[in-house]
Amino acid sequence: MRKSVVAVGNFDGVHLGHRDVLMQARALADKHEYDFTVLTFTPHPRNFFQPNVAPFRIAPDHVKKNMFDKHVKPDNYVVLDFNDGLQHMNAESFIEDVLVSQLNAAIVIVGDNFHFGYQRGGNIETLRHDNRFETIASELMKVDDTPISSTRIREHLKNTEINQANTLLGWEWYIQSEVVDGDKRGRELGYPTANMHFGTALVPAHGVYAVRVQIEEENEWRQGAANIGIRPMFETAMPMCETYIFDFEGDLYGKQVKIMPVQKIRDEMKFDDLDALITQIGKDCDIIRKILQKT
Repeated sequence: MRKSVVAVGNFDGVHLGHRDVLMQARALADKHEYDFTVLTFTPHPRNFFQPNVAPFRIAPDHVKKNMFDKHVKPDNYVVLDFNDGLQHMNAESFIEDVLVSQLNAAIVIVGDNFHFGYQRGGNIETLRHDNRFETIASELMKVDDTPISSTRIREHLKNTEINQANTLLGWEWYIQSEVVDGDKRGRELGYPTANMHFGTALVPAHGVYAVRVQIEEENEWRQGAANIGIRPMFETAMPMCETYIFDFEGDLYGKQVKIMPVQKIRDEMKFDDLDALITQIGKDCDIIRKILQKT
């Protein structure tokens, strides 16, 4: 590998703050005729240390890779397995084995609160003590005097503030997963749904949403209504995204589908009977069609 400018981080969401740092790295790589390398980790260290924590990833691995390919285009995209071995690797070994030997780092760019190595024993000063590469600590850009952060974006999504989240991301947030076999209840009600698990992805506020839908191998975004949550009348064990795609017929089982929430229209509700549920779904679809026509 050629000498490289290495940007290190979790980069969950690849938001505008991340991209500002990453484009600094890109510019330095171009200036010095080095490679531009992104170094990130899977699973997220938080998942490793707290395996029972609720799903929280803004962009699971496959979505994050899509965002890097679309917006950043690094020469090298390196994903380290955050396992027991990496967790116990001390800071000096990480520098020697990963940054120097594996990535041939000439410049290392990290966030201004970066820690690494066993028990977070390494920091920016540890990096700066190594004279084989230059270290740059970059501050995240701010919006409304507050740094853009993945935590801030997660809170927006959990509070149904989709536009605010998208503004900080710099892209329209979506859920992407494989369509799985369900209990066919939607089909029995006259509204067949594409059912998807969230996996490690963050689950936004439960409720009924106006959504746009992109099916694998299609370029167009279709319109639909999605229920995100546990369906109070039937109580699924884990939250799911169940989407009725308007004016669509076909078998989606096993296909990757993207669901882009546009607007939440109501909370989940428990109805007295199926007729009341069917009536409400019809009303929801009417409202959602009108919303999506305006966006």
